[in-house]
Amino acid sequence: MIDLRSDTVTKPTAAMREAMASAPVGDDVYDEDPSIHALEERAAELLGHEAGLYCPTGSMTNVLGVWLHVAPGTEVLCDVNAHVARAEMGAHGALTGVTMRTWPSLSGRLDAAEVEKIVSPDAGPYLVSTACVAVENTHNFGGGTVQPLDQLEAVGALCRDLGIAFHLDGARMANASVASGVSLETYGRLFDTVSICLSKGLGAPVGSVLVGTREQVGRARVQRKRLGGGWRQAGILAAAGLYALEHHVERLADDHAAAKALAEAVAARAPQAIDPAAVETNIVALDTGGVPATAVVAAAAEQGVRVGTVGTRTVRAVTHLDATLDQAREAGEVLGDVLARVEQAA
Repeated sequence: MIDLRSDTVTKPTAAMREAMASAPVGDDVYDEDPSIHALEERAAELLGHEAGLYCPTGSMTNVLGVWLHVAPGTEVLCDVNAHVARAEMGAHGALTGVTMRTWPSLSGRLDAAEVEKIVSPDAGPYLVSTACVAVENTHNFGGGTVQPLDQLEAVGALCRDLGIAFHLDGARMANASVASGVSLETYGRLFDTVSICLSKGLGAPVGSVLVGTREQVGRARVQRKRLGGGWRQAGILAAAGLYALEHHVERLADDHAAAKALAEAVAARAPQAIDPAAVETNIVALDTGGVPATAVVAAAAEQGVRVGTVGTRTVRAVTHLDATLDQAREAGEVLGDVLARVEQAA
């Protein structure tokens, strides 16, 4: 079975397991775990910020990051398909009283003009005031889209001029960095807070890091505990994340090449499903046309390829370090044949 449902399905490598087994640990609720300290410091350094906070998931780092900036009854802006809006189970509203409003986007690509149309930092006594703008890079539901640096800079400048915060959901920002050549630090310094996942393309088994100022991270640490996110000897897990940051960033280019090969194999059989030129990183979004995406997923699974749905007519395949270039190409051939067959049947 070739499993391309997500890059979260990766297993720790042998070298990563060795790093985990030998990690010095302590009680993180007491702020005494040296491996967690090392990870938090390294992540903050890479992203150009003062401090970091290790958390179980990217959803938690996003909830904490937005919470730092958005008081109950005020709003965070994001695009209509952002992970914070679609895939975090309504946590921002349910847990922290945050209102959310969205702008339209094509393939998740940021357009500063769309943000400027709806941002409202001082909406008066009858409307909701904007406190923060959140951007996702790369954009998951957009198909691994890398956000244009000039648009990120433009929105960052807009936020500064208006006195509101700028948060990055950088779950796959390492992919964005490798694909664009823009450093993690360059991306990171554009934002007030940044969330980066270690358990996706970077291949660690668990965890994400939120970075910001020391004051922000101190507040987020208290709120993390309040939400049930306090760790104990989690340095065993942090060691995997630190190993990933040191050894698995540049190899993301292999995943991008595999995704491109998959898309090309699909397009050779079902050209209506994907334009390989649109594949920028490790996510391939396939248009199933008039056929339900669930039917394509089921048919592919019968032939040994596991993918997922991100819409009623969209199938997503995600390459990762446990899937070789040849496996990605083989999966693309299977998916292309399935899509061609169901298209004819429809």
